[in-house]
Amino acid sequence: MKKVNIGGVPEHFNLAWYLTLKNGEYKAEDINLRWHDYHGGTGQMCKGLRNSDIDLAVILTEGIVKDIIDGNPSSIVQTYTQSPLIWGIHVSAESKFKTIDDIKGSRAAISRYGSGSHLMAFVNAKNNGWDLEKDLNFSVIENLDGAVEGLTNGNVDYFLWEKFTTKPLVDDGILRRIGNCPSPWPCFVIAVRDEFLRNNEKEVKTILNIINGTTSEFKNIPSIDRTIANRYGQELEDVQQWLSITEWSQKLIDEETLNKVQNQLLQLNIIPEKWAYKDLVHKI
Repeated sequence: MKKVNIGGVPEHFNLAWYLTLKNGEYKAEDINLRWHDYHGGTGQMCKGLRNSDIDLAVILTEGIVKDIIDGNPSSIVQTYTQSPLIWGIHVSAESKFKTIDDIKGSRAAISRYGSGSHLMAFVNAKNNGWDLEKDLNFSVIENLDGAVEGLTNGNVDYFLWEKFTTKPLVDDGILRRIGNCPSPWPCFVIAVRDEFLRNNEKEVKTILNIINGTTSEFKNIPSIDRTIANRYGQELEDVQQWLSITEWSQKLIDEETLNKVQNQLLQLNIIPEKWAYKDLVHKI
């Protein structure tokens, strides 16, 4: 049986992986797929791919594009979630900051450099006409728990994270959301280490076929909204809203979309150059 390690955030987006693993669908194809939770998000997963700790990652589009250009020997093999990610912009419930204008020039918490919370802070700054050099300051907090601690203690001022994941913290009066910043592209892709892909393309294709079979029917799974609400501690109406705006994909990300991502990252000085489409993706 072929052992394959895959990483992703422990959030509702990835429930389809849990369901297919629970059903033994990979083992039925002689694949021992081992899921690894990455609480630190995309920056931590990029490191995991580089170090061969994981073979595949369900990872933020902008983060893996940046890291491949920075030397990560991996390739995008498919879009996973077609819809944008809605990033909530959060402050402590006790914070003096009330609007996005108020946080200009203050301290942004990020899980890691190169993570979504880091890159989307640039997108938010650009959207609001800030000076990207003077108005952005970063402090690494590793994960959501670190952000809550840093915001509560006043060591950082604001934090971008997926708004449905943080909604229970907002409802409980721990954090306050002062705005949203949708990603301007499909939010999650599946990336694979190039070395692993060269030797195991057949297994990767099998894994994609299995997960695509579940994501294509995900919204039709009986009581899926209740399952998500119970598993991730969310309100049923929030889950239903999230399901209504979320679309999965079973296709490779297209060249136009990758150009859009790269153009934005280049404009924000996050990448030094654009790469050809063929150097970022691998068609299976």
